[in-house]
Amino acid sequence: MNLFQFLTPKSGVAFVEDVSTLRQGLEKMRFHGYTALPVIDHDGRYRGTVTEGDFLWDMIRRGEPDMKSQEKVLVRDILRDGWNPPIGIGATPEELLMKVRDQNFLPVIDDRGMFVGIVTRKNVIGFFADTYLKS
Repeated sequence: MNLFQFLTPKSGVAFVEDVSTLRQGLEKMRFHGYTALPVIDHDGRYRGTVTEGDFLWDMIRRGEPDMKSQEKVLVRDILRDGWNPPIGIGATPEELLMKVRDQNFLPVIDDRGMFVGIVTRKNVIGFFADTYLKS
């Protein structure tokens, strides 16, 4: 089992940059129908994951629920430290299974911390279903 067989490369992943506004992040989520998106910096390094809840709690905290106010705040300002940590490209099958059990998607980084894509729980479960249901 190789992590690459589950990888959706960066080119096929919706993500936001950390300098995007909250409005841009919300619009991207809405367009793609996702509830969470990986966040990268300008150089392509993984910085975290932002969720619908992060946007909602920030709006409540600031008391500014209108879309116009969402243009003043950057995604990097609402990221939660350590939430949805990435997995390295050289992760073992055991590491992959333990992490995907608890997360819908795993951000994948290379040795330099650069975001290279994601592994989804759906792809991992599909692999095991195809492998073990055929036998």
